[in-house]
Amino acid sequence: MPGIRGPSDYSREPPRHPILQINAKEPFNAEPPRGALVSSFITPVDLFYKRNHGPIPIVDDIGRYSVSVRGLVKSSIQLTMADIKKLPKYNVTATLQCAGNRRTAMSKVRTVRGVGWDISALGNATWGGAKLSDVLELVGIPKLTEVTPYGGKHVEFVSVDMCKEEKGGPYKASIPLSQATNPAADVLLAYEMNGEVLNRDHGYPLRVVVPGVIGARSVKWLDSIDILAEECQGFFMQKDYKMFPPSVNWDNINWDTRKPQMDFPVQCAICSLEDVHVVNQGKVTVSGYAVSGGGRGIERVDISVDGGKTWVEADRCQKPGVPYSSDDLTSEKWAWVFFKADIEVPKNAEIIAKAVDSAANVQPENVEVIWNLRGILNTSWHRVHVRSASPVTRSNL
Repeated sequence: MPGIRGPSDYSREPPRHPILQINAKEPFNAEPPRGALVSSFITPVDLFYKRNHGPIPIVDDIGRYSVSVRGLVKSSIQLTMADIKKLPKYNVTATLQCAGNRRTAMSKVRTVRGVGWDISALGNATWGGAKLSDVLELVGIPKLTEVTPYGGKHVEFVSVDMCKEEKGGPYKASIPLSQATNPAADVLLAYEMNGEVLNRDHGYPLRVVVPGVIGARSVKWLDSIDILAEECQGFFMQKDYKMFPPSVNWDNINWDTRKPQMDFPVQCAICSLEDVHVVNQGKVTVSGYAVSGGGRGIERVDISVDGGKTWVEADRCQKPGVPYSSDDLTSEKWAWVFFKADIEVPKNAEIIAKAVDSAANVQPENVEVIWNLRGILNTSWHRVHVRSASPVTRSNL
């Protein structure tokens, strides 16, 4: 594409924050330490997880960059950044989460394929840009349209990013037209992140943000928008990011039996403690994040220190000093919720956290029942083990 290109090697990668935990160098995939992840409701850009499938695209001439909107429409158009910025600008606070978040815990049950993420393959940002529903009106597709007069039912996003899974072709994904044309779905063509111009890692100059849906559908470095009769046939829609039962393995898998994953399930994780943490016996602060897909709020986060026999409800918040309610119109429906509880912890305990969303969906107890060969959507109860610190005696001094 004029003005932007996907390089063939990793010689011109952008700088990254040294605190990030690198899970793969080429392509670069990294997450922040769990404690740093929840240092603020809005995740700083430098600490937002990095999920890539190839070398980061390079913009040579932003003045020549444009996005095509084409397919099953009356006539195609080319939109420059100036054209997109003429449309009404919206700011949407939304959590993006990789479908492989918490994959390392799932891999302890049985081997899975994919980047070994801990619990920090997600982040919460305020995205600024034009609504996709406004963009599609420019090619004659009204808001709240399910099918165009020419048979279009899906909106495909094609990236400048070239990846090996597509045999050197571009990364691509799609969402239903009914979602794309719904202003309430808040799907954006975003050119800002946290009030600043997108950086290269996060899709400069333009990316898609699909709130409430796994991060794989929020395509970065946008090249084109295609209106299709069927969902995208790319690798990451048809041969990846699908949820299979534990009985399916690489010998008997049939990708056509499952739909591409869209909304992510209810999820929570403890960020104030590591997997094995030494603490002073007594009260311990248990805090972390909870989030659900599809715009569903967090109704409750429960904490247990006795293996799930008894539970204590944690406090929930999004913004300091502002009461949070899962169905309040003032709450950020696409954003995560922080939870916190001060718990009396016995010696050598397992601390468990589980969340319930506004539709009464609850996290499954065990990872074994949701194990799948790609290691996606590990939303089982999050568990950390704590050991009491040895008391100080004269022999220790």
